Formats: sequence, structure tokens, C-alpha cells
Amino acid sequence: MNDLDLRRPAGQGGCGADHAPAPERVAVVIGIADIETAAERIAGHVVRTPTVPSPGLSELLGAPVTTKLELLQRTGSFKVRGAAAKLLSLTEAERAAGVVAVSGGNHGIALAVMAAALDVKATVVMPRSAPVRAVEIAESAGASVRLTDGMDGAFALMTRLQQEGLTLVHPFDDPVVIAGQATVGLEFAADAGDLTDVVVSIGGGGLIAGVAAALRALRPGVRIWGVETEGAQAMSEALAAGGPVPVELTSIVSTLSAPAVSPLTYAHVSGLVTEVLVVPDREAVRGSLDLADHAKVWAEPAAGCLLPAARRVLGRAGEGA
Repeated sequence: MNDLDLRRPAGQGGCGADHAPAPERVAVVIGIADIETAAERIAGHVVRTPTVPSPGLSELLGAPVTTKLELLQRTGSFKVRGAAAKLLSLTEAERAAGVVAVSGGNHGIALAVMAAALDVKATVVMPRSAPVRAVEIAESAGASVRLTDGMDGAFALMTRLQQEGLTLVHPFDDPVVIAGQATVGLEFAADAGDLTDVVVSIGGGGLIAGVAAALRALRPGVRIWGVETEGAQAMSEALAAGGPVPVELTSIVSTLSAPAVSPLTYAHVSGLVTEVLVVPDREAVRGSLDLADHAKVWAEPAAGCLLPAARRVLGRAGEGA
């Protein structure tokens, strides 16, 4: 679960188009036609996951909440959408060369599983901090897994393997991958009821870039909030600096720990997202426990961070934001 919609109770203000960034002033790289093409391409390879109201989270937060349950997706996360979109777009020569990706866990699993399904040889580079289970799943799917001492080293090895001839499937710096992730937003816009605020977690920014592009096209009055954890603040630092910059990674949430965002994801977030919020690791972990207790789903801290962020969004709504 990586998307959380908050529909504010009556009397706490709305989220009209006047609150959202003006789409006409934004040079959007990923358009709705790209997203619809990706949706057609990956149909049959991914699950159209449920978009459902959550009575438990609504009671916990004091506002109507709708969730998009990507944890029920094939491989357990939205990442399979982008991996499938990219693999299905490759030429025969690119497929024959084999593919390589860097991952904190979920992208590597997605690439390994989809590559096996499409008979493509895959190499996945992960930091040693990646979940052991993620490494095991990628290896059991047939991928070659290379481990490095940190995420910086993982990206460096990925680049070297690409230079040696493997076809890169980047986790977020690729318009085809982002268009695949954007199908989450396409489905959410079609399946959810009235929306005011949508909260999305950020690692390298591929998911929020895609979701923002889809929602700006289909639900232009909705405010979109990004969420990072302290010590994995690549997008926040980029927004402060006016462009992508390298960041020191100290967060325990390895699946959100990108050493830098890309110019592509930065452009989407800076133009289309209302604000990026940062929460402590402990609140992200507490959020995972709250999701289990109140929503009856078990999700990683990369999704758990949405709950403390949602509380902040609701607090601002109460102040008339």
C-alpha cells in the first residue's frame, strides 16, 4: 500500500484547483497518453489491485480514508508495473544482452520475476542492508544478485555493468518505468470516489512522479503530498537545492533510500506535487504497526510512513490549509 487518500470531513476546507499547482505551467514529461499506453502494455502481466475505503484508518485519523492496496500486487509492490512496462518495451537485442537493475528490495524482486516470465537474463544489484527475503526471492526467480556495502556502491556497480553491455532497467530514472508506475494513479483515479489529498511515499521518486502525472491529468483539483523518512531525503534535498543532489543515507527504510533523485522525477515532483513531508524512522515503523492494527494489512515502513504524514496533512486542513 503506497497511496493513501484523505477526504476531509465537511467544514474543514476543500482542495479545489486553486490549491493545486497549475498544470498548464508545468512541462510534464509523462503524459496521460504515455500512461494509457503503459496500462495496455502491462495488462495481463500485473494485477489491478483493489481501491477500497478503510473504516479502521478512517476512525484512526478522523477523516474518510481510501487505500490503494499495491501490497496485493504481483511480487507485493507497485514496482512490477514499471519493470513489466520496461521489459516489454525492449528490442530483441536489448533482451538478449540481459538486464541489470539496482534495488533496495522491491524493484529487484519485480525485475527478477518479470524477467524470468519473459525469458530474459537479469542481474540485480542490492546493498547488504536490503531485506534478506528480497535477496532470496530475486535469486529463486533466477536472477544473479550482486551485493554491495551500501546503496551508493550499488548504483556505481549498476552503472559499470550497464557499460559492460547489460540493458539498464533503472528503478526511477526512465520515462517508460515511470509510465508503468503511473498506472497506479490511473486506476486510483478511476476507482476512488471524491478525493482531496493523496499521500505517496518517495524513494527515487518514480511512483510519485507517475501518480502525480496521472492525477494532474484526471483529478486536477487533488493535492498530492510526498513522504520521505529522515536519512532518505533525496527529494527534499533536491527541492531545497533546485535540482538533484547526492544525499547521505542513514534511514533504516532501505526501500526508500535512493542516493539521489533523477532530473526526471525531480521535474515531476517540483511541478506537480504540493509538498514533500519528512518523518522519522520511528514514526514510519509505528505507522506499519498501525496499519496492521487498524487496517488489518501488514506493510513495510515505506508505506507506514504515510500515516504520520497523513496526520500532518489533516492538521493543516484543520488550520484552513
